Amino acid sequence: MMEVCGVEKDKFRTICSSIDKLDKTPWDEVRAEMVGQKGLDPAVADRIQTYVVMKSQGDANAFIDQLRNDPLLSKSPTGLEALDQMRQLMSLCGCYGISEFVSFDLSLARGLDYYTGTIFEATLQGEGNAAESVGSIAGGGRYDDLVGSFDPKVSRSGKIPCVGVSVGIERIFAVMEAKLLKEKEKVRTTKTQVYVASAQKNLMEERAKLCRDLYLAGIKTEQSFKMNPKMLDQLQYCESYGIPFALVLGESEIQNKVVKLRDITTRAEELIPRDSLIETIRRKLQETQ
Repeated sequence: MMEVCGVEKDKFRTICSSIDKLDKTPWDEVRAEMVGQKGLDPAVADRIQTYVVMKSQGDANAFIDQLRNDPLLSKSPTGLEALDQMRQLMSLCGCYGISEFVSFDLSLARGLDYYTGTIFEATLQGEGNAAESVGSIAGGGRYDDLVGSFDPKVSRSGKIPCVGVSVGIERIFAVMEAKLLKEKEKVRTTKTQVYVASAQKNLMEERAKLCRDLYLAGIKTEQSFKMNPKMLDQLQYCESYGIPFALVLGESEIQNKVVKLRDITTRAEELIPRDSLIETIRRKLQETQ
C-alpha cells in the first residue's frame, strides 16, 4: 500500500508508525504529522487515506477481490502477492470456523521493519466501555528474517519462517477487574477456596495435617506461614483476598474432633465433624458458585 501510494522506501517505517496511531488519533492529526513533521507529499497522504479507511465487512474474499481490481494495487506485483496471501489466510480461518471474528483492516500498521508478512491485532468485543478503553489486547505478525540476524549459520542457510504474538496481560486484567466491579463482585487475586486458621498458639502441625487432608481432596487450601499467627490477622487476610471460607482450629475443636467453619462474607460459623468435613466444604463451595 505504501509503495503504490508513492511513499519513498526510506519513509516506509516512519509513515507506518504514524498510521499505527489511527486507532486512537483522528486522521487529520495523523496526516498533519506525516506531512508537517515527516515531510510526506500531501498528495501521497491523501492517497493513503483512501486505503486506510477500508476494511472487510463480512465477506473478506469479496473485499480482497475489490482490492485486486483497484487501479493502483492491480499494477503492483508485491500488492497482488500480499492479497493472495491474505486470501489463503482467510480460507484457513474459514476451515477453523473463525471467519466471523476476523477482519481485514488496511489501517493496521506497524512501525517496525522486521515484519515480513501479515500483521495482526486482537481486540475485545461485547464488553462495553471497558473493552473500548484498553484498545488491543494482543498483537504480532510474521518475521522471517529476524532469527537469522542473531545467528550467522542460520542466515547463510536461508530464512526461518516465524510468527510471533505478544499478549497484553495488564490490559486483560483491567477489563476483567472492570467487569467484576460492574457486576459488584470482589476482585480475587487468589484461587484459594479455604483458609486454615488457628485460634491458639502451637497448632501449626495441626493446621498442616488439616491442609494435607484438604489438598488430597482437591480443595485449594492455604494457611499462614507464621508459627503463631493472630486470629484477627488470619481473618482479615481472608477478607482482603476474597477467600470464601476459613476453618478454625483450637484445642477444644481438636479434642472433640470437629472444625469450626466460618463463612467470610456472612461471618456465620458452625462446627463440622472431621469425618464429614470434606463433604460439607464441597457442598458449601458448590452453593457459592
